[in-house]
Amino acid sequence: MRDNNHFSKSPRAFDSKRIKSFDNGTHNEGNENNGKRTEYFNNGTAPEDNENSSKQEMRLQVYLAHAGVASRRACEKIIAEGRVSVNGTLVIDMGSKVRTGDTVLLDGKPVHPEARKCYVLLNKPAGFVCTLSDEKGRPTAADLLKETYSERLYNIGRLDMFSSGAILFTNDGDFAAKIEHPSAQIEKEYVIETTQDFPPELLTRFERGIRVDGIFYKCRSAAAINRRKLRIVLVEGKIREIRRVLDSFNCTIKRLVRVRIGNLELGTLKAGEFRDLTAKERQALLDLAAESKNEERKYTE
Repeated sequence: MRDNNHFSKSPRAFDSKRIKSFDNGTHNEGNENNGKRTEYFNNGTAPEDNENSSKQEMRLQVYLAHAGVASRRACEKIIAEGRVSVNGTLVIDMGSKVRTGDTVLLDGKPVHPEARKCYVLLNKPAGFVCTLSDEKGRPTAADLLKETYSERLYNIGRLDMFSSGAILFTNDGDFAAKIEHPSAQIEKEYVIETTQDFPPELLTRFERGIRVDGIFYKCRSAAAINRRKLRIVLVEGKIREIRRVLDSFNCTIKRLVRVRIGNLELGTLKAGEFRDLTAKERQALLDLAAESKNEERKYTE
């Protein structure tokens, strides 16, 4: 049994040739599980252990999320794309349900719910993309976890290829949905180094809100560390938000690192290293999400 506080390393993460030559990399889709199939449903029990298992059913997107395919919302998109079949029939209806004994295939491969839930904090190195499969063959952040975890883990949120730092991986769809939902308002803190001095007004304008190419960006806080280093906290995190805002001030980013997600800090994790979250850390993150949601509800009432 793994120690939850044990830091795991992947030697491949430190292969400079692999990082610099990511356009020529390859992606391994992983091995299919040919072992005994065990299906787990809402109560976490196997069918043979439940007298009423024949009556158990769940929505297809929930089944896929429990299997560690992706978050529930992402699974709905996968279904809509026509990539899932149940008992040999292609399914695109979000109301479709799965029963005990049904055969579910994703892209032609069987999908089985995971018995063990994993929650992992990774310090993603630059040069790795945040996707389970990259059509260009570039190395993925998930590749760094495959030697340690047999479970199919996916990332919660993203970091662009040239950024590094904290990113979460899990196979718990419910957990991922709660953390990444816009109402969760989970803070993400970044430290950015620029190649030249940045203008002081950048900080105040980003905090007040700024429109770039028709898109409105607003950070929770922005502070200078020195003339070429700043700290920015986001809660929404639109695609390449920090890079686009700084580029609008003609500031070139030398290095961008996410140092914190909610209550989780990188700490001593080096690039390519990862660790399991403790139960206390997981609950604290869920509490932050629930607190933000409650505040939003009070505000709208």
